[in-house]
Amino acid sequence: MLSTDPVKFPLTGIGRYTYELGKCLQRQGLESLRFLHGYRLSSELPQASDSHSMAGAPAWKQWAQRNRWAVAVFRQINPLLKARALKGLADHVFHGPNYYLPPFAGRSVVTIHDLSHYVWTQGHPRERVRYMQAEMELSLKRASAIITDTEYTRREVAQHIGWPLHRIHAVHLASGPEFAPRSHEALAPTLSSLRLEPGAYALFIGTIEPRKNLATLLEAYARLPQATRNRWPLVVAGYRGWQSDELHDRLQRAQAQGWLRYLGFVPNQTLPVLMAGARLFVYPSHYEGFGLPVLEAMASGVPVVCSNATTLPEVTGGAAAMHDPNDGDALLGWLQVGLEDEGWRSQARGMGLKQAQQFSWAKCARDTLAVYQTVAEA
Repeated sequence: MLSTDPVKFPLTGIGRYTYELGKCLQRQGLESLRFLHGYRLSSELPQASDSHSMAGAPAWKQWAQRNRWAVAVFRQINPLLKARALKGLADHVFHGPNYYLPPFAGRSVVTIHDLSHYVWTQGHPRERVRYMQAEMELSLKRASAIITDTEYTRREVAQHIGWPLHRIHAVHLASGPEFAPRSHEALAPTLSSLRLEPGAYALFIGTIEPRKNLATLLEAYARLPQATRNRWPLVVAGYRGWQSDELHDRLQRAQAQGWLRYLGFVPNQTLPVLMAGARLFVYPSHYEGFGLPVLEAMASGVPVVCSNATTLPEVTGGAAAMHDPNDGDALLGWLQVGLEDEGWRSQARGMGLKQAQQFSWAKCARDTLAVYQTVAEA
């Protein structure tokens, strides 16, 4: 049984992981496969639709997530309702793909994507940190095994919580087939609607929040020669995140100066085109559990400059130019190379495409199924 609570449309991050995993598990022909969405079991995944709101959580939900008492009430009621839905199914393996496991009489597997709520607490609201730490402590008591997105996180989790490595399994994520190289002719219609041209911009995609280190990128890009910035402006796409007011002020100033475009949220059907049309993808993040946009860029045939923090060296496999996330000078140097050096760009494209081929959602599902089997047979 797979919890599909993270599947909310439009799909991002953990929702994308859960949805793609569920689709691939369905293709395995598992007769007993069920999905728990909310408090209801079903044999079908939630259906993808961009008709859902793209403006983020409603105001009342955002308030509830920040309110200590509302969170406390939810933490008391939610597990009881989920436990009731799972009653009588102890012969199954239950998988929580988003840190959380409800009470369950059978064996359980939990995916821990990163430990940012422990080691990068400044990147989250205080109530979220408190909630995530408490829920993860409960999940660890209930789990038979842990899945992580990378070997880096596997070892980080083992060190932090003291679990033996043989009970923690690294299962890589993947990019979808929609992330692939595209011709200028195929890119032009969508990009023209965004007032962009193929190969004529650098790109950052990610939630606008401190952990993504967008401030360092803005500082470095502002130091490029004006002719370079004008020829290849920086395009930024992503939701408005936590502690982002100052970042948005800087985005507006750069936009007024003519060398930046902020697109906000980009719909799922537009995102692969926007990615494939970029001249360079830049991702200076401080901390990642995987770094899926970097893999999607490589799969799209776009050269990548990213930080060397946490999991990114494992994902890029030497195919990207890397810098210390706090070294703005190094980032500036690589921006110049990535935009101007055609020899490096050609090499980076080839290496990136080859590295991206090592990842697939089908392999993710096979490796996850192997964890289920290990747990069931233990």
